[in-house]
Amino acid sequence: MTEPAGVVDLRDQERLDRAVRLALDAERSGNLPVAAVIALGDKIVAEAANAVLVPVFNPGRHAEIRALAAVPESLWPRAAELTCYTTLEPCVMCFGALIAHGVGRVVFGASDPMSGGTAIIGQLPEYAAAKARAIAWVGPALPDICDALRDRAFERSQAARRQRRESAASR
Repeated sequence: MTEPAGVVDLRDQERLDRAVRLALDAERSGNLPVAAVIALGDKIVAEAANAVLVPVFNPGRHAEIRALAAVPESLWPRAAELTCYTTLEPCVMCFGALIAHGVGRVVFGASDPMSGGTAIIGQLPEYAAAKARAIAWVGPALPDICDALRDRAFERSQAARRQRRESAASR
């Protein structure tokens, strides 16, 4: 359900590059290397990085969710004109949030074969599937860089999950 891989234009490349820089900052701070940038026309209106692990574990602090929350309220009537650029194909939670908010276009750097949301479009109820199909899903648009970020995010997520389990078992 996604368009062919590849960045559509220089503006897409610049915004994905910004998301990569934010993802690397998140990784340096101890979080997963995932980030999102939301733009309207020529202007970046919101951006955020993953903050699931630091400062404290919070499974809802995904980059896309945080970026959506940072979009100024005055811009929501123009949601269909927004583009979300993210280093990783949105997970099912973020995919649902992007659909619910009516974002018009999503450009992702790397596919997420474990939990990427675009694979479920055909299994959604028709009203939700129609909304999902109305979004232009573009990606993977930057796999040379973002695949490595995805792999490190998966590794760090698994390590953090093991650590939480071990910590809970020792209590």
